[in-house]
Amino acid sequence: EVITVPNTFISTILPILELGARPVLIEINPDTYQMDPERLRKAINKKTKVILPVHLYGCPAPMREIMEIAKKKHVSVLEDACQAHGSLINKKKCGRFGDLAAFSFYPGKNLGAYGDAGCVVTDNSTLANKLRAMRNIGQTEKYKHNIFGYNSRLDTIQAAVLSVKLKHLDNWNKKRRKIAALYDKLLASSPVVLPKIPDGNLSNFHLYVIRAKKRDQLLQFLHKNGVGAGVHYPIPVHLQKGVKDILGYKNGDFPVTEKYAKEILSLPLYPEMQENEVEYIVNIIKDFNKKESK
Repeated sequence: EVITVPNTFISTILPILELGARPVLIEINPDTYQMDPERLRKAINKKTKVILPVHLYGCPAPMREIMEIAKKKHVSVLEDACQAHGSLINKKKCGRFGDLAAFSFYPGKNLGAYGDAGCVVTDNSTLANKLRAMRNIGQTEKYKHNIFGYNSRLDTIQAAVLSVKLKHLDNWNKKRRKIAALYDKLLASSPVVLPKIPDGNLSNFHLYVIRAKKRDQLLQFLHKNGVGAGVHYPIPVHLQKGVKDILGYKNGDFPVTEKYAKEILSLPLYPEMQENEVEYIVNIIKDFNKKESK
């Protein structure tokens, strides 16, 4: 069994199913949208092999608590850091807590390639060597395929692009945080729910996600006024048609996640964004709220 959360992109759970393991989903913390350590404690049993926290939207999961639980129960931890490039917990970067961490370099990420790409990081040399072989058709040396492997090497062009962009990541994240702070300030009196980042944590603000009771109407109003807002993610993984029967969960099993899936809204945010663009978006949201309150 692998314990993870239902409010994530489906790629978090597909590898678990491919391995023949069972994803065990637990409800999220209603304030941070991240894994809830108390629910984690209750979910662990003798079948648990891995805890898979997700740093959703770039907001860090509570890794110190999760690692304490994992150590006590002798369970491995794999961080889904696919949205957390440069996010920090007490000055320690996400991806450095678990036994392994997975990063995505999909073009839309804070550190994005010019095509599909990703990586796994670890400080365990045994795991690192196994991963190097697995990504290269199981080769430990040329023509010696000592383990089962995949053709999953990072394209060299993507590696070259990422090597250049990596140097700018910290500065880009700094700009994202500044834009997020401006959103926070300008939306403070608005009836939408703003992101909550726990003390001591720094989000990279891969996404700036608010909640609104009339989300769909607000989204339509934003689009009508030229604002490219979106939803991440409208259907929780346990209700996705392709895996619903396999997972064995039903509507109502995760009420917080299901409620939020109908309210969450991602506002535009990118490092080059200008203050007047943020102000325009906020004014559109305020216009919508005025219209709805009449």
